[in-house]
Order: sequence, then structure tokens, then C-alpha cells
Amino acid sequence: MKTIFAAGITALVSIAIFTPWLIGEQRGTHTSSAVEATYPLAFPDDFDWGVAVAAQHVEHQQPSDWTAFERRVIAESKTGTGDKPGQAKPGHIRDLDKYSAEVRLKKVDFDTRYESDFRELAKLGLNSYRFSLSWARLFPRADMTEPDPEGVTFYRNVISAAKANGLKPHVSLFHFSTPEWFWEEKDGKRGWERLDALSHWHRYVSAVSALFGQEINHWCTLNEPMVYVLWGYIEGIFPPLEQRAAPVDVAPVVAQLLRAHAAAYEILHRDAAARGQSISVGLTQHTRAFEPWRNWHPVDRLAAGFVQQAFIWDVFDAIEAGTYSMTDTDFSAEIEGLAGTQDYVGINYYGRFYVQMDIDAMAAGPVTHTHDPTDPNELTSDLGWALYPIGFSSILEEAWTRYGKPIQILENGIADAAQPDTLRQTFLVSHLREVWYAINVLGVDIDGYFHWSHLDNFEWAEGFGPRFGLFAVDYNNNFARAPRDSAGVYAEIIRHGISEELWDAHRGPF
Repeated sequence: MKTIFAAGITALVSIAIFTPWLIGEQRGTHTSSAVEATYPLAFPDDFDWGVAVAAQHVEHQQPSDWTAFERRVIAESKTGTGDKPGQAKPGHIRDLDKYSAEVRLKKVDFDTRYESDFRELAKLGLNSYRFSLSWARLFPRADMTEPDPEGVTFYRNVISAAKANGLKPHVSLFHFSTPEWFWEEKDGKRGWERLDALSHWHRYVSAVSALFGQEINHWCTLNEPMVYVLWGYIEGIFPPLEQRAAPVDVAPVVAQLLRAHAAAYEILHRDAAARGQSISVGLTQHTRAFEPWRNWHPVDRLAAGFVQQAFIWDVFDAIEAGTYSMTDTDFSAEIEGLAGTQDYVGINYYGRFYVQMDIDAMAAGPVTHTHDPTDPNELTSDLGWALYPIGFSSILEEAWTRYGKPIQILENGIADAAQPDTLRQTFLVSHLREVWYAINVLGVDIDGYFHWSHLDNFEWAEGFGPRFGLFAVDYNNNFARAPRDSAGVYAEIIRHGISEELWDAHRGPF
């Protein structure tokens, strides 16, 4: 991963060399918090317990930019990957050709199975369900002034079925995919940079609010905007598959996404107020514990701090202040109507990344490592991502300290294909223990927890390989679902909290 980070770090190097303990992030030595409490560790009665999915991951293919990319990958045989687990290759989708045309079309066949899926989730005790709407499904053509009736019916039925099974719908408006027509060049611009981009977005959000708003009280406008710009405009592994030279080159795209967020916030609240309805609107950021690769190295410590600020906090800071300023660049944009447009702070957490910055390679930016192979006790997922539960409560505390607003944990999960999935069970127990710690010891206001993910699914440039589901999907057997052992562990925590026996059984090295 490249950083949203520029060359100003060099001005601090000479100071850091002499005072490294005063500057930057430190590498943690503990992996879980010390909890002194009487078991079981219980959660609030009104806590939202859910799972999360994205439309492009689970729905039948719609005419989106991602669908066009997927089909081009097959046509051009671009199904390779990087040299390491979880390292995508620009312009490719890993092993996509190893799955049938039916699987590529239907993904997990959610379109015909959502009712039975919801019934199984209700049996586990869940009370919430996070999913995204496909903009391309509702507006498959650019000239449409009203959404497609079949798309409207589909989402009405999904919402109705979720609520019939006691699942509150938490809806995301943008989860990386957009209509294919959105990327047709107009006046020399494509996608979010088109002059008419926000007018199309306004039409989409207005229709969604008018048609479904009375059924939905929880909205996420944008999912992980910094992941989107990093992987879409710098790394080139998401559409639009660009590889711009410097982080500052993507700053205008981030600013445009924040304009889209502000517009959606205003539309949703305006309509809700007219109905006398109370709603909660925000966005969610992908978070990691960014720590130095070499704790003794002052530049690694400085770089880790800069990466964390730019990748996580710049967007939230912008929403509070109304101005987006990209860390360590001269980019700054005041965005009309943005200030104060988050009713909650959305957190997606996926573990620890290590940041390495070598002075002789500063122009290239820091290098990030997904795990430390020299640490024999470090657990890693199938994607090579390091598990780091204590980083979760640290991020939650930081968000609460900075913004003082309720937090919704909208994603937290792990790629673990094994059955029994002992690693996912350890992940669930250890991370929810940190959520309990954040609420009860650190005093953080947390509304709910959504596990990523409900089902194994299509994981973007990694294809169908990574298995994140509480329910396994058999792609060779008509998309048959089977609950993994972790689904039972999650159900036990929902119903009874974390017992001492559960902690002892699944704590692993934590």
C-alpha cells in the first residue's frame, strides 16, 4: 500500500533522530487489553448486532463499472495476482477464470436466496443487517429520470424480508461500484470528476430517500472513501484502474466524494424531517493500527503517524471542520455544507499494518507490511493480515476522543477458509472483548457491531478466493450455504456475552 503522504517528513528527520521517543507512533508490545471484570462480559440491551455485505459482492451482476471490469478480465485472461497473499495485481482479478460463468454472474445468488438467508441470521439472534444499494441496478442508463421499477421492487422486497426477520436495515449508498455509464468521458472528465457527477448522484440519492427512506433509520453515505481512491486512482487495482503519480493527485477526488456525502446527508435529513422521522447518517472509514516496522527507527515512527492521519482521520476531520486538507500536502478545499454532517463515526477495523520508511527512498513513499514474519506468535489471516485486537479498542477510543459522537462498527472480519474456522472464532471473541473494553472501561459510546461478512463472497480484486463468511458458500454445489462454527460463537456472544469459558476456549495467544 502506498501512503497518502508526501515529502514534508524530511523536515522532521533531524529532530526525530535525537528525540525518537517524543515523535510518531510506537509499536505495541501487547496484543489484547487487560480486562479485570466479572464474567460474562455483557453488552447493552439495545446494541445492534449484525453482518455486512456489499451489492457487488452478493447480488447478480448489474451494469456497473465493476461488472464491466470483471467481464474484461475474463475476456483478456487477466486473472493473475501479486507475489504475496492479499497483494492484487493492477488490472487483474485473482483466479476469476476458475469459477463458472454462472458463479461470476450470480455471485452468491443473493437475489433468489435473501429470504432464507435472513431466516438463518434471525436464528443466530442478529437484529440488524448492513447492505449497499446498487446504483447501477436502480439507474442502469444515464438518461433515466426515475429509477428502474424492477430495481425498486427488488430492494423493497429485500427491506421487507429483512424487517420481517427482525433485522433493521442499515443501508450504504456507495460501496465502491457505480453505473458503467458514469465512466463515459464527458468534457474530458470521467466518473466522480465529471462536471455532472453530483447531479447524477443527487438524482440517485433523492430517489432512494423518497422510495425507501421511511423504512430506513440508519444510513452510510460512503464506504471507505480512502480505500476507494487509494486502490482506484493510485494502486490501479479497482476501477477506474488509474495509477496517478502522487497522493495529492487524488485529493480532488476525495473532496468530490465529501461533496457527495454532504449532499446525501442533506437530502436524507430533509426528507426524514418532513416525515417526522429520526435518522442517523454518516460514513465509514477503513482503519488499521499503523505502527512502525522498526520501533527504534525515528522515520518509521514518523511515517506511521502520517499514514494513520492521512488514511483514517483526514476525512473525519474534514467532516467536522468543513474543509478537507490532505496531510503533508498543500491541498485544501472548503466544502459547502460539509461541516457537522456525521451523526455517528463509522469504523471498519482489520488489524495492524507496519510502516517502513527509508531515507534513501523517500520519493517513493513508505512501504507497508501486512504482518511481521519474524514474530512467531503473530496470527495472520488467509490474506496475510496481522490480527491485533488491542489496536481495535485504541482506534475506537481515538475516534471517541476526537469527535465525541456515537460509533458504529460497520465492518470487522477475517479471511479464514478453514472448517472448523478456529482463527475466526479467536478473532470474534478477542475483538468483541475489545469492544466490551472500549464501552465499559474506556467509556466509548458504541451503538453496534457488524461482522464482515455474512457469506463468503466476491472480494474485489481478490476474487472469490478469500472466505470471510460466517456461512460458507459452496460454489460447486448450487451456492449451498453452511454455517461455520464461528456463527455459533457469534450467536453465543449475542445472547449471553463473553463468558470466561468462551474466552479461555478461543483466546488463542491473546
